[in-house]
Amino acid sequence: MKHDSTRNAAYTVDCEDYVHVVKFNPFHSGDACSLIAYGGNNYVVVGTCRFQEEDAEVEGMQYKALRTFQHGSRVDAIAWSPETRLDALPPQIRFCTAASDRKLRLFTSDLQDKNECKTFDGHSDYINDLVFAPKEGQEVASVSDDHTCRVWDLEGNEKAHFVLRSPGMSVCWHPEEAFKLMVAEKNGTIRFYDLITHQAILSLECEQIPLMSADWCLKNTFKIGAVAGRDWLIWDITRSSYPQDKRPVHVDRARLFRWSQVNENLFATAGYPGKTTTQLLIHHLGHPQPILTGNASVGSGLTWHRTLPLCAVGGDHKIFFWVTEM
Repeated sequence: MKHDSTRNAAYTVDCEDYVHVVKFNPFHSGDACSLIAYGGNNYVVVGTCRFQEEDAEVEGMQYKALRTFQHGSRVDAIAWSPETRLDALPPQIRFCTAASDRKLRLFTSDLQDKNECKTFDGHSDYINDLVFAPKEGQEVASVSDDHTCRVWDLEGNEKAHFVLRSPGMSVCWHPEEAFKLMVAEKNGTIRFYDLITHQAILSLECEQIPLMSADWCLKNTFKIGAVAGRDWLIWDITRSSYPQDKRPVHVDRARLFRWSQVNENLFATAGYPGKTTTQLLIHHLGHPQPILTGNASVGSGLTWHRTLPLCAVGGDHKIFFWVTEM
């Protein structure tokens, strides 16, 4: 694997507004294309992507917008439901958003006549992250600046409520650990909750603040990653509640951490939208330096493709895609 210097995105998609958040569907939807959703100031666009890295007949990248959903408020986070299927008749698209008006919205569409939107009320401050139950998709968990993590059914009823000690920044639900929820707090604590007893069963400590983002590795349930201050941090939860590995990588503060979906040693971090450019850094645990540095004019959101070592970042009227090697 060669060390890449700073480089421009491999592909871009033009958008009609600033992209606040972008999210690949992490679940197989029954189609060869990948679903991607991005959110602007008052709408969500759902589209499909296909890349030359997975299909020799594609030149570069093929992108097709499927539908625009009016949202009425700035989109702050998007989660895909495992019930989304493109191979069903009719197809079913289902995703949930968190918005600047502190509400969750559940969208269900057949991409034709049926377009439902349900609103979930309960959080009293900004919602920072949300996730669907990865097996059946019958519940949604969300975390907020109101110091709570809440679990909802698809009708918007609150099924569980965990009181946090600081703002909740990230929430993760692992397909191999369906009865546990991981919640990362701004004060540097990451807790795992048992969804049957509603008790905290394990906690990890960053020892630095503010923790802005954390992720649970899909390929290895013992690996947790986060960014706090300027650093990324990695835990092996079988070894210690303190990070085994950490490194300062962002000149300013780090904002987002995401594991690759295909390799347990590959992850990306993003800085804050800076005065000039936002840095996207792709790291491999076997390498002391980032293996790829990408610059976007202003960047927000960070998401990995389900089967390729490829990630996307939102920006000003654009989505940027970077490809790395395994």
